[in-house]
Amino acid sequence: MLDGGWAQWQVERYPVCPGEESRPPRRFIPAVRSDLLVRSEDVEQMRKDARYRVFDSRSTDRYQGENETIDPVAGHIPGAISAPYLENFTPAGLFRPVQELNERFQALLGDVPGAETAFYCGSGITAAHNVLALAHAGLGDAQLYVGSWSEWITDLNRPVAK
Repeated sequence: MLDGGWAQWQVERYPVCPGEESRPPRRFIPAVRSDLLVRSEDVEQMRKDARYRVFDSRSTDRYQGENETIDPVAGHIPGAISAPYLENFTPAGLFRPVQELNERFQALLGDVPGAETAFYCGSGITAAHNVLALAHAGLGDAQLYVGSWSEWITDLNRPVAK
């Protein structure tokens, strides 16, 4: 991940080369970590168990069901804790220092280890940012509920909180 993106790279005056770059092709072999993914059934169990934490990575207003702009149902998974991913950034749009991220997540986790947590958002994208931030803070590998809120609400038997 490029902290601050291409714009920050240019602000920092890191080297760039004009023109088109090329590299010889090579084979990419991913190291899939399916153990870092959870399903809705897992989240249902985790949210009821004090040994685990489930975090909602969306903005606070979406978590509270006040401003649902994407999904047909507003609210959050009962038992989930609000942890907006945007709080990982400084006002300049860069990742907060490791110590600040560590303090942020320690306050959210309490005595629960990072490995016993799952993050979700609307569709799994911004929750991945929180998973990365938690690891960057030195607190372990959290799990990701990729289906997230958009999947959770498709089953009318699943509870919703506001």
